[in-house]
Amino acid sequence: MKREIKTTNDGSKTLYINDLNENYHSHHGALQEAEHVFIKNGLNQINDYEINILELGFGTGLNVLVTINEYLKTDKNHVINYFSLEKYPINESEINDLAYFEHFDNPEFKNIYQKIHQAEWGKSTEIITGFNLKKIECDFFDLKTIDLPKINLVYYDCFGARVQPDLWEKPLFEMVSDKMSVNGLLTTYSSKGSVRRILQELHFKVEKMQGPPGKREMINAIKMEDQENPES
Repeated sequence: MKREIKTTNDGSKTLYINDLNENYHSHHGALQEAEHVFIKNGLNQINDYEINILELGFGTGLNVLVTINEYLKTDKNHVINYFSLEKYPINESEINDLAYFEHFDNPEFKNIYQKIHQAEWGKSTEIITGFNLKKIECDFFDLKTIDLPKINLVYYDCFGARVQPDLWEKPLFEMVSDKMSVNGLLTTYSSKGSVRRILQELHFKVEKMQGPPGKREMINAIKMEDQENPES
């Protein structure tokens, strides 16, 4: 797929796929979208000592970077194990041109950014003390066969339903749910009614949250015990 670099409204960059007319991130702001959806409404809602994050998909690595940035703001008395699936890894030139580390004050972030992208696929790598990353190159529908610990936070960051509708249907959500612990949180930029209904069918308690800039709503969904009847 042919991709080009575009600058979004908050000054951070994203990738644009010409053939699909699709951005990797919101054109309103790649960085602020990641921080709003996956940090404010995701990571900051989890209080477990060991946080196992599943991301669909790795993309540009921006969500990993903002997660590390937030982790460094804490007293770091917990551990994050981050598992990220990606079918089409970006190339070195794109990594260099995106240069997300430039948007963070921490002088170590250039090294951290490089370490994220240089981490070997399929192998767990300690990016910083207490933060372990495992990038997995695969189709999302291979998730069923992947051995993971119980996941308590999901970053559901697939391409939009307009270009990849199968990623927003019940079979994939069911696979994701099977990997999650009870009371685990799934957060996504989507607010589609069909997604809410699927998650409810899978025994999630679904809540509509304020969306990031340029989007009115997004979804948070907590996995409940099967016998519970979640309300929207």
